[in-house]
Amino acid sequence: MKPKSSPLLCVLFAVASAISLTPRTNADPSLNPDAEVTMQEKTAEKEQDKKSGQDQKKDDDVVRISVTLVQIDAVVTDQKGKQVTDLKADDFELYEDSRRQRITNFSYVVAQPTATEATSNTTPRANPAPGVPGPPARLRPDQVRRTIALVVDDLGMSFESIQSVQSALKKFVDQQMQPGDLVAILRTGAGMGALQQFTSDKRLLYAAIDKVKFNLMGGGGLGAFTPISSAPFAGAGGLGAAQMRQSIAQTAATRAETFAIGTLGAIEMIVRGLKDLPGRKSVVLMSEGFQLTTPGTGQANLRVLDPVRKIIDLANRASVVVYSIDPRGLQYTGLTAADNTAFKSMNEVNSSIRDRGAHLFETQGGLNYIATQTGGLFFRNSNSIPDGFNRVLDDQRGYYLLGYIPEEATFKAVQGRRTYHSITVKLKRPGLRVRSRTGFYGVADEESGGHNDTPGQKLASAITSPFTAADIHLKLTSLFGHEAKTGAFMRSILHIDARDIFFTQEQDGARKGTIEIAAFTFGSNGEVVGHEARGYNLTVRADGFQKLLDQGFVYAINVPIKKPGGYQLRVAVRDPRADRVGSASQFIDVPDVGADRLTLSGLVVSGFDPATATKSAAGDQGNNEGGVEAIDPSSTPAVRILKRRTFLDYGFLIYNAQLDPKTRKPQLESQLILLKEGKQVFATKVSPVNIGNEPDWKHIPVSGRLRLGDDLGLGEYILQVIVTDKLAKQKYSLGSQWMDFELVK
Repeated sequence: MKPKSSPLLCVLFAVASAISLTPRTNADPSLNPDAEVTMQEKTAEKEQDKKSGQDQKKDDDVVRISVTLVQIDAVVTDQKGKQVTDLKADDFELYEDSRRQRITNFSYVVAQPTATEATSNTTPRANPAPGVPGPPARLRPDQVRRTIALVVDDLGMSFESIQSVQSALKKFVDQQMQPGDLVAILRTGAGMGALQQFTSDKRLLYAAIDKVKFNLMGGGGLGAFTPISSAPFAGAGGLGAAQMRQSIAQTAATRAETFAIGTLGAIEMIVRGLKDLPGRKSVVLMSEGFQLTTPGTGQANLRVLDPVRKIIDLANRASVVVYSIDPRGLQYTGLTAADNTAFKSMNEVNSSIRDRGAHLFETQGGLNYIATQTGGLFFRNSNSIPDGFNRVLDDQRGYYLLGYIPEEATFKAVQGRRTYHSITVKLKRPGLRVRSRTGFYGVADEESGGHNDTPGQKLASAITSPFTAADIHLKLTSLFGHEAKTGAFMRSILHIDARDIFFTQEQDGARKGTIEIAAFTFGSNGEVVGHEARGYNLTVRADGFQKLLDQGFVYAINVPIKKPGGYQLRVAVRDPRADRVGSASQFIDVPDVGADRLTLSGLVVSGFDPATATKSAAGDQGNNEGGVEAIDPSSTPAVRILKRRTFLDYGFLIYNAQLDPKTRKPQLESQLILLKEGKQVFATKVSPVNIGNEPDWKHIPVSGRLRLGDDLGLGEYILQVIVTDKLAKQKYSLGSQWMDFELVK
């Protein structure tokens, strides 16, 4: 099949935007011809919120803290550090506040993929053209074995450590990341950038690694320690040398404390978001540490210690294990060439050296505390961060689940406050070591709730968090495009599952519902480049309500893009009546069209059934406008659920094709590839792109059609298109785009 130039691309792009529900207009009839959904912006009138009886709180399958069950996880290793997996419940002793508990729930959970799964999922993907990356294989929730947050504390990391961390992250993605791993690379000082999301797409992770750089606004210096400087002389305001040194030390301590609190706040948000994600969940914190005590006094610094304790409690409830790595590695605390000891006495020099050792020990103490209290490990004094990653992955092979029925007093307040209960796990078999969570506050998960109590907070959290909410099921499709007059843009279509929206029934049989939509577009450094937030009242005619539930509806978002780079659209939808929130996000790489290099727009995919269209057109030509009513809403570009024995329509634009000096026409070739689970199942031959006399050779529309035969298995597919410009330099001669779809009976 040869791609051909036709007006179909324009139609497809029009469908991508026209099928959306916009304020104060009816839904497009081609989407829901009988539903007649009207979507009006909400007025100031307040409606009574109603809760849906279908909401059910799902049980946490790892850590649970409730009045009827306390369940924790534990890892057992032998003297060589190898995991032991054959223990029984009788091999354990479990204590709460030194009182032994009867183990009522016991199991061992395998978190690492089996050898068969690893072999199946690591089959090389087909890349028919050198330099063209294959589309990522998307993980289903049931395929996720481990969810790993690699957190870079760039708020307080030195330039020297940043270089080591960036190199280690690249090695992790290249060699250590395994099938079934869902990974995010998060920076504590980066805000909610486009690249901070959990994914199995290595291309997105590579882009995130490129953003791991020394933070000039952070608290880190060039090296692990601040060089010794010459003794300060009497300064302004009459301060003597001793006072000046004390003032400088206090300022440095306050600054370090401020950055530590910022780091802990970012970690708290990450742990909160991990709660509802699948798989074995871990946070790998790469940091130069923080002090839990006030420098010079040895007393606990509650401004730092309280946030740490809060993170520990949240991690224990969310089944998150924290591992910490000190990227400074083995450090020499003596004098170096960077130190200036002029005007310093020997006692002062020795004191500075002792302060370095004390600072290293105390900052590592904070990292060690947060790791051990959540059942994790702290890796210090190692010059190999990848070795630490290996030990983390090995530690994540599996875990035991131990549960017991708590006493009634566990969750009773003492003088109005809930007390902290320690947890101790012991083994009867000698020679083994066990690591587990060390305790929890006497508050059940149902009571602990969260920080998203108000409707505004819930919607804002769904937008700003790098995680998704799934009370309302959404499907987001974002397409890059470019127009000669307006420049680059991102056009997105959001499909909303109407079955997750609460509707009331009116006297005339109509149904009414309410939704709130917030959409933000973030740049790679966390800047907001576009946003909108609106509320809508939905009205559905009685005879079209079931069709609306079956088909859902869509919402369109258009964002102009001023400069190339990585962008992420994040959308949250809230139903105020049912108090449900759903969110979705999509990363899109916007190329530099102005660089005059071969570039492809987003790939639009939809379905077409000629038999149904012909039947509709022949049966009622006067009313259906050429068979428009025969369009299956599930096959539109917003949903892309296609059926066997039908056709797949696709379209895209080619930008900046080079022209032959003689014919003044381009010489382009294309190839289509179908992939399933990362493996090629079909490919067309490389064929010339048939084009006519286009009015604008900088924007060439291309579209085509593939028949979906009976030999294709059901499931999720990816369509990839590869275009070659034979007149361009080899380095810039290839362009590729892809889009996913689902094949059903």
